[in-house]
Amino acid sequence: MAALAAELGLPEGSAERLEIVLDRVASEPSAITTVRDPAAGIDAHVRDSLDGLRVTELREARAIADLGSGGGFPGLALAVALPAARVTLVESVAKKTAFLGATATAAGLHNVEVVTARAESWREGFGGQDAVTARALAPLPVLAEYAAPLLRPGGVLVAWKGRRDPDEEADGVAAAKLLGLALADVVRVPARPGADERHLHVLRKVAPTPDGYPRREGMARKRPLGVQRHR
Repeated sequence: MAALAAELGLPEGSAERLEIVLDRVASEPSAITTVRDPAAGIDAHVRDSLDGLRVTELREARAIADLGSGGGFPGLALAVALPAARVTLVESVAKKTAFLGATATAAGLHNVEVVTARAESWREGFGGQDAVTARALAPLPVLAEYAAPLLRPGGVLVAWKGRRDPDEEADGVAAAKLLGLALADVVRVPARPGADERHLHVLRKVAPTPDGYPRREGMARKRPLGVQRHR
């Protein structure tokens, strides 16, 4: 972990904080994530999360909302790496938010806020986020609908994805147009064991999001925007 922190130029004390996070993941009684071994978690969780720093807008963000935070990645790792940013972890499962809050406290992360809510119901964050992050949460059209109302003008959604899927990308672009977003970049992360096809999809807010979005809970998944409209 110390080598990774040095490689990425993380703030002093970052390695120790990240080790605390991984140790708590390992000791959590419930299945908070599938990869629980701290040694494996360095690459599978921490390095993967911090690959988001390849996106300039995320690296420079001061208000970040991590949707579906689950076991704390990428949100907790980004909070360690970006101490000047306010990172809000949005998670609908109370058992997971209890874990996230306790872990943030144990790691001394005073820049973290934990919210128990579905992504489409967290109205307090509307219009105030420089960046929204999501890792293994939902297809791009769904993420676009979750993120668009939360972002300020010029803000970005950064979505962690695996192998590129042309249909999902086309659907995501079509949904984005309806929501005031546009595809800004797709960043290929250098391959490593277990992540040979990792990509970061970046959608930027370029226009106001129409009233009525996000729709009521569950609708973004049940009837995703943009799907097949481009075909």
